[in-house]
Amino acid sequence: MRVGVITFPGSLDDRDAQRAVRLAGAKPVALWHGDHDLHGVDALVLPGGFSYGDYLRCGAIAAHSPIMAEVIDAANAGMPVLGICNGFQMLAEAHLLAGGLIRNDHGNFICRDQGLRVENTSTAWTNDFATGAEITIPLKNGEGGFIADADTINRLEGEGQVVFRYLGVNPNGSINDIAGISNERGNVVGLMPHPEHAVEAGFGPDTAAAMRSGVDGLAIFTSAIRALASV
Repeated sequence: MRVGVITFPGSLDDRDAQRAVRLAGAKPVALWHGDHDLHGVDALVLPGGFSYGDYLRCGAIAAHSPIMAEVIDAANAGMPVLGICNGFQMLAEAHLLAGGLIRNDHGNFICRDQGLRVENTSTAWTNDFATGAEITIPLKNGEGGFIADADTINRLEGEGQVVFRYLGVNPNGSINDIAGISNERGNVVGLMPHPEHAVEAGFGPDTAAAMRSGVDGLAIFTSAIRALASV
């Protein structure tokens, strides 16, 4: 299976996302933001970083990149699409996901290992988790506060579209501790923490077993492979 990872000007974690895809068992395909060609991929990852320097709202300019026309068509046709951090911001700006991301309530950039609870295991990117699983993956952002109007929050909560929720501490003031959401169909998921940095022992968060041994992020990528295999 082929998973495309799109590089935008200012992308920071595209190579890490490609590596995560490879470790999960799929073939990563490097895609360029200025193209109108998805090169026949089966799923898409919009990686973290600082697209276009985040000089407007984060993700707002990237959401109008040429390749986003193909991303929107593919997402609406049911292709699994994952947005990580800046990618989450792009998906919200492109209206593929509800709500928006604003500056952290404490005003500072934050970098830490973050506990999450997996609230919905029926999406294309979470089906390899047990319901209610508690995981730890790295978080690094300055504008990760999830917001939406009250009706949208009620709809997301009521329809199971809250996919990840912060545990222990809310690092940015997100409403209802929301760390990640999906679209109604469950094929498009966005989250602020970075699963691509917790996919290989020796490079992930600390665990009780050993330092840097956390690989909780890998199941997000293997979930997409499972979802594609079941079609």
